[in-house]
Amino acid sequence: MLFLNQFVINFTGLKEGEHSFEFDLDNKFFEHFDYNDFNNCQLKAEVKVSKKSNLLEFSFNSKGLINVNCYVSNEPFDYSLESQMKLVVKFSSELINDNEDLLILPVGSSQLNAAQYLFEMIILSLPIKIIHPGVEDGSLESETLKKLKELESNVNEKSSKNDPRWDKLKDLI
Repeated sequence: MLFLNQFVINFTGLKEGEHSFEFDLDNKFFEHFDYNDFNNCQLKAEVKVSKKSNLLEFSFNSKGLINVNCYVSNEPFDYSLESQMKLVVKFSSELINDNEDLLILPVGSSQLNAAQYLFEMIILSLPIKIIHPGVEDGSLESETLKKLKELESNVNEKSSKNDPRWDKLKDLI
């Protein structure tokens, strides 16, 4: 847990205006959240804090490469990832948490750990299905793809044959 303390942003000593914080994220960061889907990752994250008299505006941005396995061929490749998120922090004695873009902190709070927000921003910016560019343009050669194409042709052959039971039903129309 001490590792995540480097992502704590103390905002009490900051003057009103814009402030910037930079973080390097790698596999060690994601392992603290029990997320092991990346083979390797090198991301640069920037957190901009705009301090105003009664609230804080956080702007989270990240950019870099992650090495992941293709969901179709299981071939590892580098995927370029960019993500961004905004968060408004207000202070109140009532803790209402019904808006994901608004965080209510107790009056007197002096810091915010940005690690959870960075993690969520990056994971939620990933597409549902990550596909190797070589699969999409047909340039990737692998045993898995050859087998998938073979099975696909078998399915297409079976679906092209007419079933005589359906021919009887077509006569009803």
